[in-house]
Amino acid sequence: MIVGQRPYRWLAEYYGKIFTFAQASREAAHRGILGPILPGVKTACDLAYGSGTTALKLAKRGIRTYAVDLSPGMCRAARQKVREANLRLRVSRQDMRSFRLPEQVDLVLCEFDALNHIPGKRDLSRVLKAVAGALKPGGFFFFDVNNRRGFKSYWKGAWCVEKPGMVLVMKNGNKAAHD
Repeated sequence: MIVGQRPYRWLAEYYGKIFTFAQASREAAHRGILGPILPGVKTACDLAYGSGTTALKLAKRGIRTYAVDLSPGMCRAARQKVREANLRLRVSRQDMRSFRLPEQVDLVLCEFDALNHIPGKRDLSRVLKAVAGALKPGGFFFFDVNNRRGFKSYWKGAWCVEKPGMVLVMKNGNKAAHD
């Protein structure tokens, strides 16, 4: 189990309700960066997909999409959304450091700072090797990460959100935020 995976067991139920604040900036990034390449994308993988929002959008566009996440709760939530949307989208529970797809794809996405959740620097090279193996030659890897500046400016200290029936408190444990 990856360190820190345990919270996702219960977070999956609320994930889509909690992390809505970044939706506008994510959609702007999709339009500006992915917009020009999406017409040529036939296959894609949403890596560490959370509750599957991006994967579902890709599948609705007719892109053959794979969704990969390590959390059983996130996989259950995504499968439920796929059933409700009546879409063809393959959801699999795999570690981003060693995932494999049944075919190489045109695009791999890894959004919402999921790469920041790997345990160590060596694990990043494992993720990048897995992504390289999943991509067709000339394919695209679309990702975002928090960096030292981000940890110091907007992910510093504790963060709290309250929604009906739940409260989430997150505390930044990154030493960059405290330097």
